[in-house]
Amino acid sequence: MSEQTEKAFQKQPAIFLNKKRQIGAKVAKSGKEGRWTKNVGLGIKTPREAIEGSYIDKKCPFTGNVSIRGKLLRGTVKSLKMKRTCTIRRDYLHYIKKYNRFEKRHKNISAHVSPAFIDIKQGDTVLVGQCRPLSKTVRFNVLKIIAAAGSDKKKFSKF
Repeated sequence: MSEQTEKAFQKQPAIFLNKKRQIGAKVAKSGKEGRWTKNVGLGIKTPREAIEGSYIDKKCPFTGNVSIRGKLLRGTVKSLKMKRTCTIRRDYLHYIKKYNRFEKRHKNISAHVSPAFIDIKQGDTVLVGQCRPLSKTVRFNVLKIIAAAGSDKKKFSKF
């Protein structure tokens, strides 16, 4: 029961834990028959860690009660200081008509990181999907790690 790290008992709501034993019945040794996962759609595969893992996360799009709808965005992980949440930096160019030129701008987005993406690092490029509000600032969920971090230098990586 290493997944029990909170004060309240953590479980998936769709799984019944108190199954009665049959006298004389064979006992299955694999403890994974009580794991519920789902396919979020949009051509995104469910990670192996979500299927085979034992974590409990109600805000995970693969094992929790969160549906992905709306926008799919790509950005670079800026910080991982929050618990199960990361800050993503999105760079873009804004056109200034008076000077006939572009200027660099950016936005920061907070996104929930499922325990399925345990190997996420600062500088990784990730795909996030919009979901219902999970907290005051979090409205996105990490769906896929696109590229690993190359260098730690801050740069404008779009062009």
